[in-house]
Amino acid sequence: MKSENKLIGAGLLTAMAASICCITPVLALIAGTSGIASTFSWIEPFRPYLIGLTILVLLFAWYQKLKPQKEIDCECETDEKPKFIQSKKFLGIVTVFAIVMLAFPYYSGIFYPNTEKQIIVVDKSDIKTTEFTISGMTCASCEEHVNHEVNKLKGIVNSKASYENGNAIIEFDKTKANEAEIEKAINSTGYKVTDKKEVN
Repeated sequence: MKSENKLIGAGLLTAMAASICCITPVLALIAGTSGIASTFSWIEPFRPYLIGLTILVLLFAWYQKLKPQKEIDCECETDEKPKFIQSKKFLGIVTVFAIVMLAFPYYSGIFYPNTEKQIIVVDKSDIKTTEFTISGMTCASCEEHVNHEVNKLKGIVNSKASYENGNAIIEFDKTKANEAEIEKAINSTGYKVTDKKEVN
């Protein structure tokens, strides 16, 4: 029974470790400390291995739980009800929790408040588009965090961050915002702007 508890604990731990780099930006937003968002981005390269390990550990735990028990030839009482922590129900809860944690990057956007705003453009020649190259983004949650911080600024028409491309393309009214303010907003998330160039 102790080995089953260890397996369940290992499954929980690896599921949380696999998702911590994607959960940190949301936790940072909730806590109001956006600068710590990129703290666990170093874990991202190990995420596929942690996901695989989580699946293997949980599959083994389920195998241990469902395999037929050996019959014991003795006259002793063996109908002792297992503790909740050793039950199939608890293992089921842990499995569902692990799946929710592993899928977190795909639904993390629901935790960010809507930052859409009504933009009134007086002169289209005042609209400027700049591509900011950003290091440290590892998932969709990072993209949401960058977009959220940039959209707090006045004059932002559109913000589209991409962790796959390692950039954010920001469209803004240059009479109300400037590249330095946008760069500062991005850097405040913990990710760093390494380059910027105007997009035609």
